[in-house]
Amino acid sequence: MFIETQATPNPATVKFLPGRAVMPSGTIDFSSPEAAEASPLATALFSLGDVTGVFLGSDFISVTRAEGGSDWRELKPQVLGIIVDHFASGAPLLNETAAAEDAIEDDSETADIVAQIKDLLETRIRPAVANDGGDIIYKGFREGIVYLQMQGACAGCPSSTATLKNGIENLLKYYVPEVTDVRAV
Repeated sequence: MFIETQATPNPATVKFLPGRAVMPSGTIDFSSPEAAEASPLATALFSLGDVTGVFLGSDFISVTRAEGGSDWRELKPQVLGIIVDHFASGAPLLNETAAAEDAIEDDSETADIVAQIKDLLETRIRPAVANDGGDIIYKGFREGIVYLQMQGACAGCPSSTATLKNGIENLLKYYVPEVTDVRAV
């Protein structure tokens, strides 16, 4: 099995592309060893000790290392070994379905605005962010503010605030004038 690796804008995160589907649909973000118990693959990656985040996308796995831990020259071969072993073993990706996180309640009477926001996120923003090894999840719209959760390489990325404010917020404000602010949750 050949696994391609890509750097991401977040220097602590590397994107691993195993050349096959990872998640059949959606994405899932594990930010702790406890959360990773739902996935044998994520559990194995956290067992390396220097891993602080695992994000599973449609066709990639983003792994975030601890600051001050092993550098990627040491950690990357270990991560590659775990990914190869996991897919070769035929083990399931998830032991159980991850619980949905609480969303921020949308304003009433904003269904059309929310639909526009979700469409822009799905068609213009999420594909671009996935190229960098992350994802952005819609959490709610209230009083002109769009709440988004940044995952994978985007969570903790030094440029995530600029992406959120200069990129996503400007795009949403342009197409949806009712949007006044975009915030990460």
